[in-house]
Amino acid sequence: MTAIERRPGSVLWHQLGDALATEIAAGRLAPGSRLPTEAELVQRFGVSRFTVRQALGHLEARGLVRAEQGRGTFVHKGTLDYAISPRTRFSRNLIEQGFEPGGELLLHEVIPAAERVAGRLRIAEDTAVIHRRGLMTADGVPVELGDSFYPAERFPGFDETRRAHATITAALASYGIDDYERVSTSIQARMPTPEEARLLRQPKSLPVMVVDKVDADLDGVPFCFSSAVWSAERVSFTVAGGTRARSGHIS
Repeated sequence: MTAIERRPGSVLWHQLGDALATEIAAGRLAPGSRLPTEAELVQRFGVSRFTVRQALGHLEARGLVRAEQGRGTFVHKGTLDYAISPRTRFSRNLIEQGFEPGGELLLHEVIPAAERVAGRLRIAEDTAVIHRRGLMTADGVPVELGDSFYPAERFPGFDETRRAHATITAALASYGIDDYERVSTSIQARMPTPEEARLLRQPKSLPVMVVDKVDADLDGVPFCFSSAVWSAERVSFTVAGGTRARSGHIS
């Protein structure tokens, strides 16, 4: 058992939090690693579960750790600095920073284009579009929940094609789009819906960044409009020219 040096005038959970923070600062609890369980901390420090929970909550409020429901509490790993430029690519952005890109398709459907979607894609309203909702991850941690829309006529069999390729860039190349550019990006902050917070595995009290963007082929024809919700505590955006939009953490 590791005894905590009890200091007069300082509550026990605060002292426990300081002890764990010292271990994080010293590297004994490495970035990205999972902390011992509540039961293990109770046993190690000889304190109650209530004290442990108070200490971990304090560390999370300080931005040193992150609790994920059903998985445990993790030391923050650092920030994903996501570069936005005319040739933004999700996988490349992550790989260049040492993160493993991943994702999960939550929805694929063909629907009539709403006015907002049609306007961004420069097609008639109610034209058939492919709607895909996906959850993108960095080292298995959710960072982006996005809805993307593609003209259905231009991308027949897109679901099967996308599953056959490792990246969206490779899938697009099979339709003759060997290169493309981002022609517009807008970023705004708001609080997440309960569903967004659940899927992103973040507290409802922390904001998200909403990024709307349009991609076009090199002839200038838009082929994708997406609106994505990003975890603001895990990602910072650097817009071409060096402007940083937001900073945060990823665990």
